[in-house]
Amino acid sequence: MKRVRLDFARPGLRRALFLAPPGVWGPVMGALAVCCAALVQALDYREAREEVDALQAALRARAGVQPAPALQPALPPTTRKAPPSEQQATAVNAAVMQLNLPWRALHDAVRAATPASVALLALEPDARKRVLRITAEARTSDDMIGYVEKLQEQGVFGAATLVRHEIGEQDPNRPLRFQVDAEWGAP
Repeated sequence: MKRVRLDFARPGLRRALFLAPPGVWGPVMGALAVCCAALVQALDYREAREEVDALQAALRARAGVQPAPALQPALPPTTRKAPPSEQQATAVNAAVMQLNLPWRALHDAVRAATPASVALLALEPDARKRVLRITAEARTSDDMIGYVEKLQEQGVFGAATLVRHEIGEQDPNRPLRFQVDAEWGAP
């Protein structure tokens, strides 16, 4: 005869826990530990964020800077604004010119012309004049002159002119620091 198992207990959490196989307890405890660790990390992050916000507010108060004003609601389409002033228009045009610089082409041309013996220190574009001022260091004057010639050979630059140079007296290697103005494209 077949063995019959009779269970008259009401279904519930206690019964489910009692009847759970032993292999389930390991993953359940692991998941519970991960949840607890995540909760602790979230609370630590929240506490650190509040501390950073308090420090920033104290720095703003010390510097006398007012907090940023709340955003103004959008004006209805029927409301017309006055045209921008000459100064605002100039500032906007300058910002647009800076954003429209051919960065990828300039960067690729400078990178292709720069040998291992020349260290780039700064790239300063002037969008109005269409000139890229390059500040670099070289070991010798031959490296410097060779670099300027390589810049002139690049198709992006129309002309490359050595603006100034000096020897770094404080550095024991005495590098030659120089600036080159490289004009790009037609105005």
